[in-house]
Amino acid sequence: MLCLMRRHAGIRRRMSQRKIIGVKWVYRAKQNADGSLNKLKARLVVKGFSQRYGLDYMETFALIYVDQPQGFKVTGKEDMVYKLNKALYGLKQAPRACYSRIDGYLISLGFERSISEPTLYVKKKKAKTQLIVSLYVDDVLVTGGDQAMLVDFKTKMQQMFEMSDLGLMTYFLGMEVTQTQKGICLSQKAFAVKILNKFSMENRKATSTPVAVGEKLSSQGIFEEVCESTYRSLVGCLLYLIATRPDIMYAASLLSRFMHCCNESHFKATKRVLRYIKGTLSYGMLFSKAEHLQLVGYTDSDWVGSMDDMKSTSGYVFSLGSAMFCWSSRKQSLVAQSKAKVEYVAAVNQAIWLRKIMSDLNLDVHGAIKIYCDNKSVVAIAKKSYFSWENQAFQHKTPCCSRNGAILGS
Repeated sequence: MLCLMRRHAGIRRRMSQRKIIGVKWVYRAKQNADGSLNKLKARLVVKGFSQRYGLDYMETFALIYVDQPQGFKVTGKEDMVYKLNKALYGLKQAPRACYSRIDGYLISLGFERSISEPTLYVKKKKAKTQLIVSLYVDDVLVTGGDQAMLVDFKTKMQQMFEMSDLGLMTYFLGMEVTQTQKGICLSQKAFAVKILNKFSMENRKATSTPVAVGEKLSSQGIFEEVCESTYRSLVGCLLYLIATRPDIMYAASLLSRFMHCCNESHFKATKRVLRYIKGTLSYGMLFSKAEHLQLVGYTDSDWVGSMDDMKSTSGYVFSLGSAMFCWSSRKQSLVAQSKAKVEYVAAVNQAIWLRKIMSDLNLDVHGAIKIYCDNKSVVAIAKKSYFSWENQAFQHKTPCCSRNGAILGS
């Protein structure tokens, strides 16, 4: 702690014309992939919510003064404050400062930043991808086929930043990563068990589906009210779990619409999802080796499925090789006049973005990306064999993608 403050701050007299921002300790128990305790962590953070734009932070550097942390006040200087020389956790400008620092260093090492995904970096040698780096706040994932370059990169990063090499990835952001000869498996079993225990559902009977067939949820009607904070916490856990569980994507998306107006019917539906999770704890995503990587998409939607505002829900999944890796289910922002429009727009936009990402990774997508659907009108619009004045604006983008070979509706 004292070392941190010496490097990042300097003790100063309290200035009446400057606002002093408070600090606090945040405690966390870091867990292993199996849920066991790894270590206890304490982090000093600044109460950035009290900062005022234009006074305490701007687009350029602004002087920041903070209180001395509890338990570490300098003897004889208790009334003095710290002037920060660098950004600390909690400040409004901290995320940007952290990203800019790492971004600048990676660029200096010869990495190229992806235009489509700012946290993705690729280093190439003789037109071949050698190293791939992905950032998530202050966590860094790196992979590559050149072992010497990989070791050199880790050495340089540890020399520049205080960081630890955790070796072969086994646990990341709540996801369990199992790497075997069969492939790489991503799952969240420990987190799923934690959810069941948190909401006292570990002994309930399992169910075969996350949503009851034909069930329609609405904010209207007379139902017993429930605790909104508990409901929001439960839905938040489900939304975190969909990182490796596309099978509950629709259910989580549906239930998240009633955060502000939940009742007993919604809470009952969330419990059904938990019962489904109980019977599928071992589910995960297995990415096995494949000789050919073909990007394929699937899309579908309902028609005015929401009872509250008559809006439709559309969804899509994309697979690359052996397993799905990208999925979505969300309610449309506008009332669509055609089911064909609902099904196709979101999937096409995502396919174009994925194609750009694969290009940045030096993975060529040969031919058009196939998107499968069960709507003949969608295929006709994509191939521009159908026209109406109502579809004119909608046709502006999708046929262009079809003509240049980027997208193929099937």
